[in-house]
Amino acid sequence: MLNEVLTDTAATVTRLIEEHTPELSPVETGTVRRVGHGVALVDGLPGVQAQELVEFAGGLFGLAFNLDPDQVGVVLLGPSEHIAAGTRIRRTGGVADVPVGAGLLGRVVNALGQPLDELGPLTVTERWPIEREAPAILERAPVNEPLQTGIKVIDAAIPIGRGQRQLIVGDRQTGKTAIALDTVINQRGSNVVCVYCAIGQRGDAVAGVIESLRAHHVLAETIVMVAAAQDPPGLQFITPYAATSVAEYFMERGRDVLIVYDDLTRHALAYRELSLLLRRPPGREAYPGDIFYIHARLLERSTRLTRGGSLTALPIIEIEGGNLAAYIATNLISITDGQIYLSSELFHKGVLPAVDVGKSVSRVGGKAQLPAYRLVAGALKLYYAQFEELEMFARFGTRLDETTRGILERGKRVRGILKQREREALSPCEQIAVLLAVTEGLFDELPLNKIVSAEQTARAVMLDTLPDLCRRIHQGEVLAEDERAAILSAVRQVLNPDMAHGDRGNT
Repeated sequence: MLNEVLTDTAATVTRLIEEHTPELSPVETGTVRRVGHGVALVDGLPGVQAQELVEFAGGLFGLAFNLDPDQVGVVLLGPSEHIAAGTRIRRTGGVADVPVGAGLLGRVVNALGQPLDELGPLTVTERWPIEREAPAILERAPVNEPLQTGIKVIDAAIPIGRGQRQLIVGDRQTGKTAIALDTVINQRGSNVVCVYCAIGQRGDAVAGVIESLRAHHVLAETIVMVAAAQDPPGLQFITPYAATSVAEYFMERGRDVLIVYDDLTRHALAYRELSLLLRRPPGREAYPGDIFYIHARLLERSTRLTRGGSLTALPIIEIEGGNLAAYIATNLISITDGQIYLSSELFHKGVLPAVDVGKSVSRVGGKAQLPAYRLVAGALKLYYAQFEELEMFARFGTRLDETTRGILERGKRVRGILKQREREALSPCEQIAVLLAVTEGLFDELPLNKIVSAEQTARAVMLDTLPDLCRRIHQGEVLAEDERAAILSAVRQVLNPDMAHGDRGNT
């Protein structure tokens, strides 16, 4: 019996050997000439193409960045401790890609698709290139569906639509990430997939964001992609492109997606570092000449598709001294569909969120806003603009007439109403009730120290006594004049006791 088994096995092996036809496949290899911080100069690889993925001996990957006649400049996508002059390198014939799919939801990964959350391997099988063409013009639909942030001043005065690119800009520590994070948290239960892309952030800051997402039960519908401050500049550079590919996977399947780039200032710095290390000609502020293009090709991928899906982008940038004319700031302002400007002056006054309504703009405007906001948006902007203009002159102690004093008093209450604590998202009907009351003068006789309690009262009466009206607001129906009067009447009735017992406050 044993001899028969051995004979059959030998015959099978002999047949397989005879049927096998060996094939030779050429592999281009090269040799590392020099290694720097995050880059390597390589000899060889005569056929390598721009942005092609190459692999070093030991498994480290890189991107072919500079194709010079006598050498190739490679951007490293990992630590370079084990790379030295003489290390072998080979072409892979492919481009950098990232895993995509529903298995990424609730996970923390890097741009190479490696898990960072110690929850085991990813359960995805599909990979997409990190660099993809933006949708064509004919594939894009108008941006006319709102993406609610839950923040009064933004939803009413600077609305964001699904498929819009809205820049968040401000000095350091003025609440930029807080606004983006509140927007992500407000998508809970709205079937919107969120992608938070952290570029060059401190580890404790990213951990805090992840913990907030988990505490508010939105991490399960969110993907966090991280390139930490200590990661190589090459990894920081490709991270937003990889995050966008992950988001596009859901958009092309009809889902609405929100992506936050936190922040593109560090992304630009990483690209400048790579360009200088590879001896690319520097331009303004030592940035390379194509610094505009790297952000344009990234943000042009955000849109609303005709077949239903959308990708809304909230890029964040940091400026110094409120200088909106800075190089990277002006580049991104020209690319995006509007900006939310956070003022350090308002922040230090305790006006939070510190949104400067006068310098903020949404180029989509009311087209991406629930129709009910038309009751308050125009008057809100007008009163706020008048107040800011008159407040400056009032500081000089000029004698003011009654009309001017009235504008100043109402403006103080408008600014007080627009204050909002972090993680305190408001529904559209709550926002409209409060903003309608303040613009119609229902809070004019209240002392400033009672504004917060009056706001809570107005929100409660809207939810408790007018639930059908709230439903109609959320469904995007236009409110008639009698419904506007009903809101004012309900709020006025509950505010009467406060108005009767409160003295006017001074600021």
